[in-house]
Amino acid sequence: MATNNKMDNLKDSRRSFLKKIAVAGATTLVPQALMAASVPAPDKLDGKGLTILFQGDSITDGKWGRNHDPNHIMGHGYAFSIASRVGADHPDKNLLFLNRGISGNKVTDLEQRWQTDTLDLKPDVLSILVGINDAASVIQQQNAVTVAQYESVYRTLLDQMQQQNPDVLLVLCEPFILPVGRIEQQWEAWHSDVVQRQEVVKRLATDYKAVFVPFQKVFDKALAKAPASYWIWDGVHPTVPGHELMAREWMKQVKRKLRFFK
Repeated sequence: MATNNKMDNLKDSRRSFLKKIAVAGATTLVPQALMAASVPAPDKLDGKGLTILFQGDSITDGKWGRNHDPNHIMGHGYAFSIASRVGADHPDKNLLFLNRGISGNKVTDLEQRWQTDTLDLKPDVLSILVGINDAASVIQQQNAVTVAQYESVYRTLLDQMQQQNPDVLLVLCEPFILPVGRIEQQWEAWHSDVVQRQEVVKRLATDYKAVFVPFQKVFDKALAKAPASYWIWDGVHPTVPGHELMAREWMKQVKRKLRFFK
């Protein structure tokens, strides 16, 4: 009987010891788990493998290739210039540049294809230039997208992007015009509308902590060197030199966030 009691005591002691080990182990693991959860994610914006997506209308489109031909995939224009320079300067970064601008698009058109042409591509950097066709829709009174609607839909798109990837770097480019051709003929109407949309983009950039690219300021300043038609041939679409100005300004603003940019 005494022997049985002794054995039972040993078993109880062993169970108690094992329980203490288990508790100690759990106590050790909890702080480690909490520590891992509290460590911020690596700063991918300073690292490798970024996907940089350009989204917008014809100015961004540049007739980019709708297939996998790398000779035409970025089209022509500022998006191509940015991709060519940054890609050549940083081959070690393994950057992926994508262009999904579509000619004639308004912000409401972006909304229709946002899932497949933006969210599904999972960009780390998302550059958006849209608004000139929205302005045209009001001036021409064709499926008008008012300034209020422009802002509302734009916010919805940015919300969806940030919900998917809170760390995405947003680059918001303001729409722009110069007094050339049909734009000059209705300058007051165009200028009044576009200025309002520029203010919307500035406001969104502040609200979403995005990079703001002041294209209008760049083109206005360029008028001191050459007439408007030299930079934007029809008041809306830039010439080759005009796209170069855009590429330079885009990189100037974005390098404040992407530290590996030169």
